[in-house]
Amino acid sequence: MSMSDAWVDFASGWVSGGVSVLACQPIDTVLTRMQAKASIQLSAAVGVEKVAPRSGAVSVNILRGMVSNFGVTSLWRGSSAMIGAVPIQNALLMTGYGAGKRWSESNGSTDGKHVLTGVFVGGCTGGVLQSFVMSPVELVKVTQQVVGESASSATINVCRGIFSSAGAWKGLGATLLRDGLPHGVWFASYEYAKTELTEYRKRSNGGTKATEDDIATPMLAGAFAATTAWGVGYPFDLIKTRIQAGSGKGILATAKVLVDESGGHVVRGLYKGFSLKLVRAIPASAIGFLTYETVAKFLSSKSK
Repeated sequence: MSMSDAWVDFASGWVSGGVSVLACQPIDTVLTRMQAKASIQLSAAVGVEKVAPRSGAVSVNILRGMVSNFGVTSLWRGSSAMIGAVPIQNALLMTGYGAGKRWSESNGSTDGKHVLTGVFVGGCTGGVLQSFVMSPVELVKVTQQVVGESASSATINVCRGIFSSAGAWKGLGATLLRDGLPHGVWFASYEYAKTELTEYRKRSNGGTKATEDDIATPMLAGAFAATTAWGVGYPFDLIKTRIQAGSGKGILATAKVLVDESGGHVVRGLYKGFSLKLVRAIPASAIGFLTYETVAKFLSSKSK
């Protein structure tokens, strides 16, 4: 892999990550507070309505409470930390994706099965690596979104934790489980869907190659990838948020609490808020992959 290829992947991933954060942070704020049960814990302090049994009602109540008490801009809480880190996260992930794809192709594996294997391994590797970057950053984000600390205060507290104890790495285990295998599934699903959609659209247009530059293809493939990946990784995202919000419990203990809260229903407990996660993740993934593909093509054409 040449340095120019790595630079294109890194730069394209950086831009796509920043765009995704700006577009979808409000939904993420509502979801994080719901996952952390912040609407219950802070209802007396900020005037948020009591939580209703249905997640849709909970989301609306949290949204209303945030806007009425703190203004519309409060929905972008945590975005400063994420805008700084998510581009790096995306850059690492997209570098892993690009490296895995080129590795498959350089070894003569141009058939779909081997390319999927390459991007799956690349995605898992990138996911594990970026977990060590994102775990403390997401702790800052969750602290801002749930507790309401300023970015500087939350960052200082996390930095103190890095030097004084393992506190800054709270939730790292769940983050690794959320970002490892699921990111391999994410990239493999994206590559599969993109290939199938491209071939379908080419057949529909008489075999022309013009459809490879179609905007809909990376967006639809990205939406499909987000759905499959979060189907695998969502329980660990929920557990991570609970731990970082201050549950004081480990992964298994937190999972047990979630199941108990749902009356012993495992799926209902571990996938609480899953529909709202998809409301955020599907457009974020679609926008992210579209931005990545667009920027990568532009930079590649300039480097030739």
